[in-house]
Amino acid sequence: MIKTVIIGAALAIAPIAATAQATLTAETTTPGSTPHYIDTTLAGILDSAGVATLQITEGATLTNSVQAVAEGQLDMAPAPLILPFLLSRGIGPYSGIGAEDGARLAENLRVIFWNSGSAQIFAYYNNNPVEDIRALDGLRIWNGPPRGAALTSGRAMVQLLSGLKDGEGYEGIQTPWPDAVSTITGGGADAWTSPEGLPSGRQIAIAAAGGITMHDIPSDLLASTLGQQIVAAPGHAPYSLPVEDFRNAYAGNDITVVTDDDTFDTYATAFGQIVNASMDEDLAYRITKAYLDGERRFIEGSPRGPFSRLSFGDIDGVSQGACGAVQVKMHAGAIRAFEEAGHTVADCLRP
Repeated sequence: MIKTVIIGAALAIAPIAATAQATLTAETTTPGSTPHYIDTTLAGILDSAGVATLQITEGATLTNSVQAVAEGQLDMAPAPLILPFLLSRGIGPYSGIGAEDGARLAENLRVIFWNSGSAQIFAYYNNNPVEDIRALDGLRIWNGPPRGAALTSGRAMVQLLSGLKDGEGYEGIQTPWPDAVSTITGGGADAWTSPEGLPSGRQIAIAAAGGITMHDIPSDLLASTLGQQIVAAPGHAPYSLPVEDFRNAYAGNDITVVTDDDTFDTYATAFGQIVNASMDEDLAYRITKAYLDGERRFIEGSPRGPFSRLSFGDIDGVSQGACGAVQVKMHAGAIRAFEEAGHTVADCLRP
């Protein structure tokens, strides 16, 4: 179910201040996900700082959210960076827009900060185990929502593990994000793959119906030509974490984590928090400044905070999944806030 949450006091009752508190619209993913945590935390920080009231719609399809921000119909959204890439070329979910209009719309996008906290995992129920994650023939695998960045990443995971393509050797199951847990717990899939923050509320909810096993990418597959192509693909970034940290994040839940070494290795979904290029520079500056000032609240406000990989330091572009195939720029107001805080911003990110 799509749900709208208004966070912050209404302007009509806000205290009079030298700079009026703005009311902004935003869309995010379902509760329990990293983007949802970031967006709702940001909303609280912006309200406390008197910068803005965010009216957040939960459970959104980010493919649509990115286009809405580019068209000026939405103020803010978390964007998997593959989406600005696809929009700029008018391909994939944006093929109906076309290359020329897609490039024009993509030029309207600006990033105010970054994160890459969602790591791609592969999992199944222990009472219906996958005996060999390299042999997935004939299985029904939930691999994402009906379209968008997560589906592209999910299909890539299955292809890397088994060499199979969706519809050619396995049946890909897709449902909107709000229906993912019920589809899996209801027996609608034999296994699943999705980008997850740590710890993932979605995986914990799935495990509440029965123990699950979660895998990373085996080292030889990750090091293969295809593996490295996927890690470097638009919208992805490398992800590696000590496996004990990964397991400890799920302590108390019936979740088994399997790796072939001492680290959980996969690829992350690189995100940029996007606004339209037309956003007032001072407003973008104040939003970003509040974000940077709120670092402790982001890190300590949830068990997933320390693993969210938020951008509270220098921005080199490459580590954020940009300045390669993805050519999205930062908002000038955001750059000003980062530099004022003593951080450097790569030239390739300047508009």
